[in-house]
Amino acid sequence: MSSIEAIILGLIQGLTEFLPVSSSGHLTIAKALFGIETSDLSFEIVVHAATVLATIVVFRKEILDLLQGLFKFKMNEQTKYVLMICVSMIPVFIVGMFFKDYVEAAFGSGLLVVGAGLVITASLLILSDRIGKKSQGMTCKSALWMGLAQAVAVMPGLSRSGSTIATGLICGVRKEEVAKFSFLMVLVPILGEAFLDLVGGDASASSTGMLQLALGFVAAFVSGLFACKFMIAVVRKSKLKWFALYCCAAAIACVIIEMVNNAF
Repeated sequence: MSSIEAIILGLIQGLTEFLPVSSSGHLTIAKALFGIETSDLSFEIVVHAATVLATIVVFRKEILDLLQGLFKFKMNEQTKYVLMICVSMIPVFIVGMFFKDYVEAAFGSGLLVVGAGLVITASLLILSDRIGKKSQGMTCKSALWMGLAQAVAVMPGLSRSGSTIATGLICGVRKEEVAKFSFLMVLVPILGEAFLDLVGGDASASSTGMLQLALGFVAAFVSGLFACKFMIAVVRKSKLKWFALYCCAAAIACVIIEMVNNAF
């Protein structure tokens, strides 16, 4: 991977992380188009950490309010919210502990898998538009369902934000509430994964150079920082069916690219 390619992939990550269109799927598509080959998840972890950092900057007031309420060491609205975030992390923790090797293998399984994931994402978005009641705030039950969606969405092509937001809407959570929770619930799992990757030495054993990792991180952070507020507003106000149509178009592109690659 060249420095320019790392910057391009970082920009793609930052621009697609907050829309329900699968940032991991777009990274896989971009790698296929540019002919980039990587055998590990270090670059994906680094750029995901960058967009998480951008999320922290955008939601700094909300996060500070949650921490202040939590360290009062009594049950209040902030403590309840943090507990719901903890509940949402249980499924992805189980996947990370026991199925990490299967997830890594899936990322090398080709564009057809990405295309299938994008079609599933599109189906969830359309379903949430049709049956989502958007009538209540977050509950532990809806947090758990969103956590399950997040755990399944580690597969390439399945949008994490799309899966969690759609699941929350299907559970009856208002779009304004579910969008905020969707972006906050991912902070600890992604940063935790990045930390374990660093401590475990996986980053040093990565096939991607440190310079490329750094450039990808900066590109993803900058693009994510500027895109976060805009994209959150789009998710809150727009009909998700338009994103579903885009996912279907991207899935078709995956099939075409795979056919062309196999032909030549």
